[in-house]
Amino acid sequence: MSSDLLINYRPYETRVALVENGLLVEFQVERGARGAGLLGNIYQGRVIRILPGLQAAFVDIGLDKAAFLYVDDLRGGEREFNRLLGQAVVDDDEDDLNREPALTGLDPDEPMRLGIEPEIATAPIETLLTEGQQILVQVSKEPMGQKGARVTTHISLPGRRLVFMSKILHLGVSRRIEDENERQRLRDILDSIRGDHGLIARTAAEGATDYEIQAEANYLTHLWRKIVSEAENVRAPNLIHLELDATLKAVRDIFTDQVERLILDDAEQFAKVKKFLETFAPALASALTLYEGSEPLFSVYDVEADLARALNRKVWLKSGGYLVIDSTEALTVVDVNTGRYVGRHNFEETILKTNLEAVREIAYQLRLRNLGGLIVIDFIDMKKEANRERVFTALKESLLRDKGKTKVLPMSELGLIEMTRKRTRENIDRLLREPCIYCQGQGYLLSRVSVLLQAFREMEIAACDYPGQPLTLSVHPLIRDVILDEGRGALEDLEKRLKTTIAIKADESLPMEAHLIEPGRSQDLWAGQRQRS
Repeated sequence: MSSDLLINYRPYETRVALVENGLLVEFQVERGARGAGLLGNIYQGRVIRILPGLQAAFVDIGLDKAAFLYVDDLRGGEREFNRLLGQAVVDDDEDDLNREPALTGLDPDEPMRLGIEPEIATAPIETLLTEGQQILVQVSKEPMGQKGARVTTHISLPGRRLVFMSKILHLGVSRRIEDENERQRLRDILDSIRGDHGLIARTAAEGATDYEIQAEANYLTHLWRKIVSEAENVRAPNLIHLELDATLKAVRDIFTDQVERLILDDAEQFAKVKKFLETFAPALASALTLYEGSEPLFSVYDVEADLARALNRKVWLKSGGYLVIDSTEALTVVDVNTGRYVGRHNFEETILKTNLEAVREIAYQLRLRNLGGLIVIDFIDMKKEANRERVFTALKESLLRDKGKTKVLPMSELGLIEMTRKRTRENIDRLLREPCIYCQGQGYLLSRVSVLLQAFREMEIAACDYPGQPLTLSVHPLIRDVILDEGRGALEDLEKRLKTTIAIKADESLPMEAHLIEPGRSQDLWAGQRQRS
């Protein structure tokens, strides 16, 4: 299977796309310092409130909203170990109100094996924390909607091949490494370098030499000591350790030997990634490619079109059926409909075929849109129990390629399947769109920044048709204001990139999401300001 990792870098935005067989399957975006992800950041926080009834605490880490710390994330070494072992640095997305005690069902020696004092393993949160106490925490789930970030005291440092665990003494090997001989080899290496902290061999550790693993373990250990030393000399709230930027994080977590090519469209980022790979994964350096074409990288691979479809509420199936996907704060609902498909034989067979086709598309859409939490799928009713079981089995098989951990319950007699999927960051819909100013949040449209950046990307395409000519971009006045405020640097970068001048024209007749690109010069506020300066 052909698989390419594309990284589209601009000073104001980094977009990452994983394309399999020409189809976008994963997408991430990071916009400037304000839009940078928080997942994995380490803070010296201060406990500002303890909630004994919820066995949780609010922790001030310097963000607009206080972070939330559950008692399981304070004492639950077993839960944390299983989380990291299953899929490194990805947090559980189980319903917080239905979570189970982290050490339930363990034998008496288990807490000690993981480096947890037995009395701590079952202690209530009010005996473990006091208000005003400083505490070192790591973001395990980014803020979503009205919720603040979720944090844990079980700090882990992900490397290319290893995950370093600060509080858990156990050693483990990723479940994605299936060869028993390789698993045993990695266990032996980890056992030979074990210290007073825990280590997990990630999937990328498969085939790595003893020296490579030892060197990475030494690096992560040194990094942890540096974090601890810095935390001891600052007052909360304070950022202690910043996770890698979007480019290097994608290279570390997504770029494996199963990805044929890593393609970047920026020379500086290319050099940075090349140095990173030569240090941590020299065998993959030959797959690194610098894209230097005139047409934007994401346009060449049709990623822009796939992203546009990922924002649609209705998704058409090839047979003529369709899905309707609606997300709320609490859950996501997927409705399957036959639409224009009427089948060739009996009605039950038509329904079964539509449901089976929907299964493949649902698994793809969950991964692409990064939908998580509780998900309810309303399949078309089927009379035969064998057909319901067939659809259920097909869904589980289709989800096997998804890196996010899923739990799927059997189909009910009403044709409903309930499932959960891990999620640690906002889905595409929340990342790229904002509440509509016209309908008071009842619907969505592209955010103003997304509109202007989309217009800038299309100008790169238009510039291919008008090389060297000045261009005029007509937009809604509100979009013009965003360009003059937040987009000045981006516009200057675009002019430098295209080697031309761009005039911005406000047009109240244009909708918020619309824009018009024309060759030629127009007198405008932006040009006037530049002339006076």
